Amino acid sequence: REVTPEEAAKGLTLESPAIRNRLATNALQTLQKLKPSPLYSKDVLRLITPGNLEDDLPKVAECDWVVEAVIENLQIKKDLWQRVAAFHRPGMIVSSNTSGISIRAMVEGTPETFRRHFLGTHFFNPPRYMKLLEIIPTPDTDPEVVSFMADFGERVLGKGVVYCKDTPNFIGNRIGVAGLMITLQEMERLGLAPDEIDAMTGKLIGRPKSATFRTMDVVGIDTLCLVADNCRATIPAPAEKELFV
Repeated sequence: REVTPEEAAKGLTLESPAIRNRLATNALQTLQKLKPSPLYSKDVLRLITPGNLEDDLPKVAECDWVVEAVIENLQIKKDLWQRVAAFHRPGMIVSSNTSGISIRAMVEGTPETFRRHFLGTHFFNPPRYMKLLEIIPTPDTDPEVVSFMADFGERVLGKGVVYCKDTPNFIGNRIGVAGLMITLQEMERLGLAPDEIDAMTGKLIGRPKSATFRTMDVVGIDTLCLVADNCRATIPAPAEKELFV
């Protein structure tokens, strides 16, 4: 992390909040360029305030719902939730948008009242267009929190809610990533190219035009690899485990 000449000319240093907000601020600019647009209108940008963990983490104490969507790494998520737990207040709902990491494992060691308000809320990408919302409680999650989030997801956010057990990659990614892996293996076996695979696995068979490879691009190849690795590491059945190599 370095200060650019333009930033230095403004008197900014590595200790300046504007520098620590750089990733979030740049992400807001990128949102406006993405197609299809993740925004209903540019007016909603005024509802988003960039921040960073060094300066702004205490602000979570003012929130009704804190949702995390950091990289698919259990230890990074655990470390973040340990920090958030220090600012938890009664009634605050906390949830992870993980694609498939154990919901229970990421809050081990946090206070019971925190765990009772914690669950998985997995939105599919891009969330503006994808209807599915997976709700993943743990044995510690208060049933009232689960029912409230399911109602909020359906009635306010317009999602189709599916309840999942806290198993590797839940439902959507357990099936979807397995399908992707089988497709890649068949491509290699048959000597086909990515454009041929997308031609066969998109609208031709009633699926979105993003088909296989363009879907992987939207999700992110790095995320796909992490999700596949999580399956291989946590699924007990040897034959199924082999599928995710």
